[in-house]
Amino acid sequence: MFYLKPRSRKLVYAITFETLAILLSTVLLAILSQSQSHNSLPVAIAVSVIALIWNYIFNSFFELIESKLKIKKRTVMVRLTHAISFELGLFFFTIPLYMWWYNVGFIKAISMEITILVFFFVYTYLFTLAFDKLCPRVYSTGNKVV
Repeated sequence: MFYLKPRSRKLVYAITFETLAILLSTVLLAILSQSQSHNSLPVAIAVSVIALIWNYIFNSFFELIESKLKIKKRTVMVRLTHAISFELGLFFFTIPLYMWWYNVGFIKAISMEITILVFFFVYTYLFTLAFDKLCPRVYSTGNKVV
């Protein structure tokens, strides 16, 4: 096990998560598009960058709406709205990219994105589970680290 300070842990998590995600989604996109993986690496990187930028923009907007509506707690419904809205927004960016890069139709691009979405759902769960086992969170109580 590796014990990291909270800031270092977040940084290691994000870098490791994105690196593995790009590599694994490159392979998955190559399989879905029936092309070689080196053809899918630029798309995987582009989707990762798009997702990061969209995440920042979307969350800024979502939090603004939450404050305007005076939503103080993220209930299950608020979280579902957040997740579904984020993914729908991401669709608008990724679908045209898949269509252009792989020269596929709208339906094929949607099926690719749905497959990627399911992959990331499973990947995020498994990655976080493994990461938490390898690098457990360190809790601080006063001056003591537990």
